[in-house]
Amino acid sequence: MEITAKPGDIIKHPLYGKGTVIKVEATFFTLNFPNRGNMDISKRTEDLEWIPASENVIESSEEELTYSKLESTLRNLLNNFSDIQQIVPIGEKWQGGTLILQPADKSLKPKEIPIETFFHKIVMVRDRIRVMEQQINSHQQLSDADKVDLQQYITRMYGSLTTFNVLFKEANHYFVGDKKS
Repeated sequence: MEITAKPGDIIKHPLYGKGTVIKVEATFFTLNFPNRGNMDISKRTEDLEWIPASENVIESSEEELTYSKLESTLRNLLNNFSDIQQIVPIGEKWQGGTLILQPADKSLKPKEIPIETFFHKIVMVRDRIRVMEQQINSHQQLSDADKVDLQQYITRMYGSLTTFNVLFKEANHYFVGDKKS
């Protein structure tokens, strides 16, 4: 019997356990397993057990988990704990601009870099610092004192990068360092 699962359904694999269907192809499913990540599983795999999304609703006394709530939760998790970058716009006045690095020695050529390329690298640094911060805060073996100590270094990194805030279009994307007076 072929399983007719759709995204959001759960399929129980005999070896990997329960996985959420995230993509359906002609011959395989892409499933997300909590402890293994995404895996392509052949539809011909024996002993697959299909649990339709309609039967997989978690009920509580207050509310039930819907597909849209699950999707929203997954988006938040991906934004907070992955290396996936959000789109961060550069200020209009910098679009199409060039960053020129002029050596003090006039016999040397200046280096010109499209400002969008430089800006993209700054955003990547910011995003990687955020991921590192989240990894530190969720680390099981670091003490709270160690986490606070490392967090102070991260705050100082953000502070060192506030110079580049001038490039951002929106203030909510700015680097924010220590707010002491």
